[in-house]
Amino acid sequence: MSEHRVHVSWERGGVDFGYESYPRAHRWRFEGGVEVPASAAPAFHGNPERVDPEAAFVAALSSCHMLTFLAVASRKRLVVDAYEDEAVGFLAKNEAGKLAMTRVVLRPRVVFAGAAPAAEVVADLHERAHRECFIANSVRTDVAVESR
Repeated sequence: MSEHRVHVSWERGGVDFGYESYPRAHRWRFEGGVEVPASAAPAFHGNPERVDPEAAFVAALSSCHMLTFLAVASRKRLVVDAYEDEAVGFLAKNEAGKLAMTRVVLRPRVVFAGAAPAAEVVADLHERAHRECFIANSVRTDVAVESR
């Protein structure tokens, strides 16, 4: 249906290539020209001032859920004025003993125009958004949504 291309680039820069010392800093360049300074997570010798793949994974899940939620709400003629999320991803050993993003918790806060729909309606919107989110449908990680 569509392709999404990202150019990832890294250079050693003449630094020693020992595990403790090689640089983790690299760049993600997306179609359209947006560049993101990336690195490993600080726990893996990365730069905390750059985006790490695990945080990007959590952001992608959160963003996809939000965009799908907005589409579902719009189709139901529910007007959303604001949406924010405090998403958290958990890196832990999976059932095979490998480090993996084993769980992501989304904590969206939605502000509707006018009176907010009933809690059950909002929960149904989140459930439908989760079922239809392209990224959530692409991963094995348990993704939970805790509406705020």
